[in-house]
Amino acid sequence: MILRVLVLAGGVVGGTLASQLPEFSQQYRQRLGGAVDALAQVVADFDASAQAEGLTRTAALAQMHGTAFLDRRRADMTRTFGRYDQLRMDLIALNGAGPLLRTYYVARSRDTEVAAAALSSFEPAVPLTAAGGIFAATGLLTGLLTVWAALKLLLWPFGRRQPARGT
Repeated sequence: MILRVLVLAGGVVGGTLASQLPEFSQQYRQRLGGAVDALAQVVADFDASAQAEGLTRTAALAQMHGTAFLDRRRADMTRTFGRYDQLRMDLIALNGAGPLLRTYYVARSRDTEVAAAALSSFEPAVPLTAAGGIFAATGLLTGLLTVWAALKLLLWPFGRRQPARGT
């Protein structure tokens, strides 16, 4: 009886944890969208300043040299442009994916800053979507099987020995 309760508890914990994956991917997508919007503003401001001087982005970056500050600022802006492009592509992929694939894309995200921000403000939610139900059921089965297998492995040395047959 105690073993069944432990296996069921493992299943419930697994189902509860797994059901939160679609919600986390939703909150991650919102954070990612906010980061893309913020970086888009920085990129647009830089491009507008360059254009006002009759320069392309590349030409404006090339002119940023001569002092330690300008060299550092050029490197910062180059990283910003790269990050903006990467996050924008990640957001396009995430928005184009279905609810089940979104979790996959979030798990393989390369931007730990957005993921950490989403995790720090994550609020669990009751899964009322099909994806939430699928993840909950998968987590339930995984939890049940994991705890069952662990208990079988732990209790195996103490199993009942069958008497020898035949004589």
